[in-house]
Amino acid sequence: MAEQNASDGLTRREFINWFWVGWATFGVASGAIATLFGRFLFPNVLFEAPSMFRAGKPDEYSVGVDERFKDTQKVWIVKNADNTMYVLSTVCTHLGCTPNWLSSEKKFKCPCHGSGFRPTGQNFEGPAPRPLERYAVFLDTMGMIKIDKSKTIRDPLKWNDPDYLLKV
Repeated sequence: MAEQNASDGLTRREFINWFWVGWATFGVASGAIATLFGRFLFPNVLFEAPSMFRAGKPDEYSVGVDERFKDTQKVWIVKNADNTMYVLSTVCTHLGCTPNWLSSEKKFKCPCHGSGFRPTGQNFEGPAPRPLERYAVFLDTMGMIKIDKSKTIRDPLKWNDPDYLLKV
């Protein structure tokens, strides 16, 4: 019979070491899978401003473009001399940049590609394919201006619709 060398097989000590390495690897892999599954069960939540909000009383606004909600709600509130008000989106219809109101030139000018919009929202220069969107605006029971950004119009022929033009 041939003698068996210690180098031919695994010793008991080596077996125990490999046994624990295997269990540790299994534990790490199981933890990774559980983490990925947990991320699936609890996805990221996108916190957005509500689509409907109050914007104060009509007498708080003077004639012209009001920019107080430009950053927080992404809207401009425009009040005309005939006491009508409407709400414009601050998103350029070309590529989604935020135009600036140039009060000296009485226009909105997009810094990205030069689109220009009149105070009504009508596009008149640059690559913007259509006017700025208008949001629904109305007075609530307390006499406060309420803006509903879930209702929009793009067609200038519908700008006199009572849902999008507030007479105060």
